[in-house]
Amino acid sequence: MQTNLRSPLKSLLILLAFVLGSCPFSFAQSSQELIDELLLKYHEYDQFNGSVLVAQEGKVIYKNGIGLANMEWEIPNQSDTKHRLGSISKQFTAVLIVQLAAEGKLDLQAPISQFLPDYPKATADKITIHQLLVHSSGIPNYTALPGFFKDKSRDPYSASDFVKTFQNLELDFQPGDRYSYSNSGYFLLGVIIEQLTGKSYEEVLQERIFKPLGMKNSGYDHHSTILPKRATGYQKDGRSYVNSDYLDMSIPYAAGSLYSTVEDLYLWDQALYTNKLLPEEFRQMLFEPYVVASGNASYAYGWFVGKAPIGNSTDSLDIIAHSGGINGFSTYMTRSESDQSLVVLLNNTGDAQLRELSTAITGILNEQSYEMPKQSMALELHAQIEDNGIEAATKWYETNKGSNDLSLDEGEMNTIGYRLMANGMTEQAAAVFKMNINAFPNSFNTYDSYGEALMNLGDKEAAIANYKTSLDLNAANQNGINMLEQMGYDISEFIQVVELTDETLQSYVGDYELAANFIISISRDGNQLQAQAPGQPMIDIFPRSEDEFYVKAFAGQIKFSRSNNGEIESLTLFQEGQEMTGKKRSR
Repeated sequence: MQTNLRSPLKSLLILLAFVLGSCPFSFAQSSQELIDELLLKYHEYDQFNGSVLVAQEGKVIYKNGIGLANMEWEIPNQSDTKHRLGSISKQFTAVLIVQLAAEGKLDLQAPISQFLPDYPKATADKITIHQLLVHSSGIPNYTALPGFFKDKSRDPYSASDFVKTFQNLELDFQPGDRYSYSNSGYFLLGVIIEQLTGKSYEEVLQERIFKPLGMKNSGYDHHSTILPKRATGYQKDGRSYVNSDYLDMSIPYAAGSLYSTVEDLYLWDQALYTNKLLPEEFRQMLFEPYVVASGNASYAYGWFVGKAPIGNSTDSLDIIAHSGGINGFSTYMTRSESDQSLVVLLNNTGDAQLRELSTAITGILNEQSYEMPKQSMALELHAQIEDNGIEAATKWYETNKGSNDLSLDEGEMNTIGYRLMANGMTEQAAAVFKMNINAFPNSFNTYDSYGEALMNLGDKEAAIANYKTSLDLNAANQNGINMLEQMGYDISEFIQVVELTDETLQSYVGDYELAANFIISISRDGNQLQAQAPGQPMIDIFPRSEDEFYVKAFAGQIKFSRSNNGEIESLTLFQEGQEMTGKKRSR
């Protein structure tokens, strides 16, 4: 499964991080010097090229441009370079919607049929504005639809015409059942803003947010506009860079079409501490953890909220964050209200590991050790494939996969595989996906991606086997179910309902300590078993067999273990390739 505006979740929040090979904090150097040194090392390894701003206690302590905004003319990035934001745009759309709610022009719990008369009524009556805001509507994500980037992404659309491309699709799940990131929902929010104001989404943004805050270097990006100091988007291709694929900016719309600078985003951050844009009670609504997005992050209105590690320490920080990915650009913005810190990273060379960079900067700010970057195994592997072919590249990978000088990242390997597949190198892509499975055998997404490559190669039997394994690891992987159905496989085994007795359900109830101060509480609401982690909303968990449960809200599994006398004694959480076990505590 390709994840990227696309799906930012994997680049977001981690509650517990235990890392080796860290860089100790140096009291002989200032924070600014350490941040500069860190960024230059990331740039040296082709892992960051863009603009940066860091604030602490509300004051800017570092801003800079790293690398080139335009490689053809060797124009450097600066702190006032304009970058496309991708999904960071969503937080602006969310504020416009909440402003309209504060003015009494819409009810956040109202069905979208009240505002979208041309949307199929049977569907629109079931979906609320709130569900669009928190990605729980069930509307399929248009950027994940088969052939989207090839068939639609280059063509201009009016907003109303583009809605017609996905409005008749079957919902992935019943509205409100779970979280599933969907650009479609935020596209619809833009249309609703236009319906209620009688103005274009772009005009409303300028009038209600950018002009009042003095954000003079922010706006809706149009390819045709001559925009001073706009960065060009690039992507890695083997050992070199190429211009990113064209994307008509009518497509991302209210889900991801904005541009800005790190300086303007600092103005935005500071305004979010005030009531300039919203009355206090409505401003606080922006940051409520409404739905669980993963085991360690919840989605609010246009933001993920949760905890992030402080460098390599076991301490964590409550943060509000979002990432973005759009052709040629990757972005990450994280803010913490507890110390009024802010890290803004705008990168114009495609995919980048910005969460790790942000975590290291947070370590510097808090005088903790932090991780220095390593050369990317995935990028070097891609270069080896381009230079020497897949057989030689595979031998190189087997020789070097244990090297302490290279960083092996599941998401980067996945991205390289899809990049190869987009270039017609499907056999090479399949080989990379297979390497990723061997390196991350507990990740459902590695099998999902390999299954797609095998399907494209015509190996239906092997594709089905890998999609089934993906679903064994994550029973809520709707893409895997859809692909199996597309290949004619009977999917009934993956959607069957398992019923457990009252006695069995009650036996799971209790608290399970997975780590110090990290306790998962299991409770019941009738026949529905529920789980709750610290600082997270309650989520429903569903039996796939006795003692084995899965989570629809995110890619997670829970397995209960019994003692010799048959009583539940522990719980194991499987998530994103990690495994954590905690013993049951008496209440």
